[in-house]
Amino acid sequence: MGTNDLARLAGALVLLACAPATTSDPARIVTTAEPREQTADQQVAHALSRLTFGARPGEVQRVRVIGVDQWIASQLAPQRIDDRVATEFLKGFPTIFMTADELATRYPRPQQLQQAARRDGGVMSAADSVAYRRAVQDAQRVATELQSSRVARAVLSERQLEEVMVEFWENHFSVFSGKGQVRYYLPDYDRAIRPHALGKFRDLLGAVATSPAMLFYLDNVQSGVEPGRPTLVAQPANGRGARRANRRPPGQGMPGSPAANAPPARRPGLNENYARELLELHTLGVDGGYTQGDVINVARALTGWSIDNPRGGGSFSFRPAIHDAGPKTVLGVALPEGRGIEDGEQVLTILARHPATARFISTKLARRFVSDTPPASLVDRAAATFTRTDGDIREVVRTIVTSPEFFSQAAFRSKVKTPFELVTSALRALNAVPDPTPRTARVIAQLGQPIFGKETPNGYPDVADAWLNTGAILNRINFGTMAVSGQVPGIMMERWPTAQIVKDSSREAQVDAVIASLLGGGVSTDTRQVLLTGRNPFLDANPRAATDSSMMVVDDDDPPQMMSDRARRPGRDRMGNGRGAPRPLDSFAQIVGLALGSPEFQRR
Repeated sequence: MGTNDLARLAGALVLLACAPATTSDPARIVTTAEPREQTADQQVAHALSRLTFGARPGEVQRVRVIGVDQWIASQLAPQRIDDRVATEFLKGFPTIFMTADELATRYPRPQQLQQAARRDGGVMSAADSVAYRRAVQDAQRVATELQSSRVARAVLSERQLEEVMVEFWENHFSVFSGKGQVRYYLPDYDRAIRPHALGKFRDLLGAVATSPAMLFYLDNVQSGVEPGRPTLVAQPANGRGARRANRRPPGQGMPGSPAANAPPARRPGLNENYARELLELHTLGVDGGYTQGDVINVARALTGWSIDNPRGGGSFSFRPAIHDAGPKTVLGVALPEGRGIEDGEQVLTILARHPATARFISTKLARRFVSDTPPASLVDRAAATFTRTDGDIREVVRTIVTSPEFFSQAAFRSKVKTPFELVTSALRALNAVPDPTPRTARVIAQLGQPIFGKETPNGYPDVADAWLNTGAILNRINFGTMAVSGQVPGIMMERWPTAQIVKDSSREAQVDAVIASLLGGGVSTDTRQVLLTGRNPFLDANPRAATDSSMMVVDDDDPPQMMSDRARRPGRDRMGNGRGAPRPLDSFAQIVGLALGSPEFQRR
């Protein structure tokens, strides 16, 4: 070996030694040399409140024993955590394991039955009406089982950080279950996102881009080459043949019919909806430096990205006949002519590796884990990690949750829980049994956050201002009372260890125990006074609103994504569960309910 070879080898070894570890050991422990402002106990409480959906009884003590850094490292490697209890419980939701095709075949859309009845004579028979009502219930089941399973995972799973990240990404890549047949695509959508929640962002982006849920929700199935542009399949000279071929004869196109796999009839031309949201909401951000020309060319690159059976179930399908095969330029990068699916794949790679994406995603993650206005220094470091690791989400999260900014006093209890976080954290704190019914998901919806229920593609906000107004605060306080009065499924005071220890103690001792168990041992003077007296000044200042709650009332057959504010109906409880009047609260239950409604519990 010559001198030059030795020099190159030595240089390579130096670079290897200096290179940061990324995915070789996902459970490695990382600590910083900089001191942390939070006390040791605060660090444990803070990590549990941010990286889980709330601590279960005994978890604070367990994390203290193994150390907060070791615990964080273990959560960053969820595949090593035994989660068989949650896995077993999820078997009670059979539809979440079905494909979209299986769901559409087994639970046909009610509209399909109506259309079939009209074709058979125009009037639905009694048997048709029974079948239609059953189909409505089945269609709702498809959505509600996934919603309920999301709640159950958040409550029961030992892989808490992974669940937090799944919730984050399914909100980031938001789809609305109330649009058409999107609900049939949701189990596949959830399964597409989960494996990549802590993986590479490019893989996650590709999984979303090829998901029927996203392609249908943002109308990419309607997007095709504009007349006069080249495609990968020769078209008739008049340009009409392809459109005639795409039309279905009357009565065709239902699952199992001869034309079930034919594309739907459509008007020619681009649909820019998905392209625009891909740039603005999914990757670069609204200030990411793209132009309207980029939107158009991204839409052209994604023509042909469709669904093989959009009227039924279906999976991703690339349709060369409607793909624009002309040359394109996206963010200054030329895409040559004559290509097919490669156009869209290259666009996704360009976007996943763009500096604006690194910063946009890092900002959202820092906002989720640290504060509504995350420090620029932290965002800079997280974005640098994103770029250095080619979009390794696990390493970006590690950079954020092991940082001095994460463990600062300013970050402690600085975030307001969303309704999903509020309800699931209460269930975990009180050692609740997961709910196999849709009722808990309805409670979350009634508090303002129906799962897969955001109509617009920007997802639910992750800042305090969006969740705090007079009505919302009253509903949250009322939720605390309802949680301990038998109106939230799975919560039984006798299952909570603290209740058994202090049930016969003085009120002051009970207050101290509740503060220690539910509120981390530190509360304001005002909160302590509320717990001691049983009087909440906020309710006293809003007596009418406190009596006439703005909680939504939901019938058992209401799909959660379609809920809206309604007047209180006789015979239904405040949460609309039809369970009758809440049972009277004893002194200790009242303390617990007030604690759940306190500012300290509302924050994480």
